[in-house]
Amino acid sequence: MSNLNILQKQSFSTYDQLDVILDEEQEILWYYMNPENRPCFTPELLSDLRNFQKEASSRIRNEQLPAKYMVVASRIPSVFNLGGDLNLFKKLIESGDRDGLAAYGKACIDILYPNYTSMDLPVTTISLIQGKALGGGMEAAISSNVIIAERSAQMGLPETLFNMFPGMGAYSFLSRQVGPKMAERIILSGNTYSAEQMYEMGIVDIVCDDGEGIAAVHNYVKRQKRMGNSTSAMQRVARRVNPIPYQELIDITEIWADAALKLTEKDLKKMDRLVRAQNKLDKASHPATTVQHVA
Repeated sequence: MSNLNILQKQSFSTYDQLDVILDEEQEILWYYMNPENRPCFTPELLSDLRNFQKEASSRIRNEQLPAKYMVVASRIPSVFNLGGDLNLFKKLIESGDRDGLAAYGKACIDILYPNYTSMDLPVTTISLIQGKALGGGMEAAISSNVIIAERSAQMGLPETLFNMFPGMGAYSFLSRQVGPKMAERIILSGNTYSAEQMYEMGIVDIVCDDGEGIAAVHNYVKRQKRMGNSTSAMQRVARRVNPIPYQELIDITEIWADAALKLTEKDLKKMDRLVRAQNKLDKASHPATTVQHVA
C-alpha cells in the first residue's frame, strides 16, 4: 500500500473545490476536482486550481514536495468536467461585458498553460478521465502531457451547437496532436467521442476498463520509472518542435470573447439547453462524495 497523505490536513492550504492527495511512495500528487455546485469551471474552481498550481509548483521547486507526477481527476461520478460556466457566459453576453468574458478566458488559460508546460518542472502532468469531459473539460484534459481514460469516458466540444467555438486551447492543443485539419473536423463536428475513438485519433494515450483508472495511472508511473528519462526528454522535444506560446492562447480567447458577443437570441436559447444540462448535474443531485483513494 502506498503512503498516502491528505495534504490539506497537514501543511497544504485548504481548497474548497479540490481534494489533494500525495502518494509519497509513487511520487504522485493527485488533485480531484470537487466543485460545490455544477461540475464546470466556475470562477471558484478556477481560483482553487490556480492557487493549487502555484503552491504545488513552489514546493516541488524548493524540494519540499516529493512529486514527479501531477494527476487531475474528478470526484463527481461519471463526470470529469462539463466545461465553461455557461450560466456566467450567458449573463456576460447579455450585459455586453467583453472584459468579463476575456478575463474568464484568461483565467482558464492561466491554468491550462502551466499544466501543458509542466510548470517548467521535471514533472509529468496526467489527466484521468472517468466520465464526461466536454467543452472546456476536454480542453483541460488534453492540456496534460498524458491522458488516461476509462472505457466509458466521453469527450467532445459542443460549442458549435450554439454557434460558438472552444476558445481556451482546443485548437492549439489538437492541431499539435493530430494536425490542423483533424482539429477543425473535431471542433466543427460538435460530436461526442468515446475513449476508444480518442485513442485511435491519437488524443488519448491509454484506455483502461471502467474502475481501473487509478491502477492505470500507477502502472504508467511504474513503467516510466524504468524509462522515465527518455519519456520526459521526448515531452520536452515535442514542446520544442511544436510549441504553444502563451500569447497564442491569450489571443484566441480574445477572438472567442468577440465571437461570444455576436451570438443571437436564437443561439442563446440553444445555450440554455446546455445550461440546464449542467444544472441537472449540480452537487445536490449526487450522493455525498468522500475523500478516498485506492492505490
